[in-house]
Amino acid sequence: MFISRVLLDELIEHARQEAPNECCGMVVADPGPPPRAIRVHRAVNVAASPMRFEVDPMELLQVHEELEQSGSKLAIYHSHTRTAPYPSQTDINFAAGWPGVEWIIVGLASGPAPLIRSYLIDDGEVREVEIQESSP
Repeated sequence: MFISRVLLDELIEHARQEAPNECCGMVVADPGPPPRAIRVHRAVNVAASPMRFEVDPMELLQVHEELEQSGSKLAIYHSHTRTAPYPSQTDINFAAGWPGVEWIIVGLASGPAPLIRSYLIDDGEVREVEIQESSP
């Protein structure tokens, strides 16, 4: 996925604001190819937990339906506040219901410079995909 520095910074800002709890939300992208992020939709982590995130299912479905109608793509993002930006088993289990969706993780544990990674998770298999920084 191509994503601008402005939108990457928005993900990092959201992660820092919600710390020590995980943040979560969605990245909306045009269909591409390759997909280009066009906006960030912040969601509330209804789990309010530093160990996991939970998006209100109705909010997630509403955004997903809007995107299907417009032809846009969806990526789900969240933060890891104490671990590397790699999908946990909880993340992998949650992703089972969303095949083909990119999972962007903002890692805050690496120090002052957060790491952002993106993955495709299908049938329990995790594959990192490149995030390419684009112009706004």
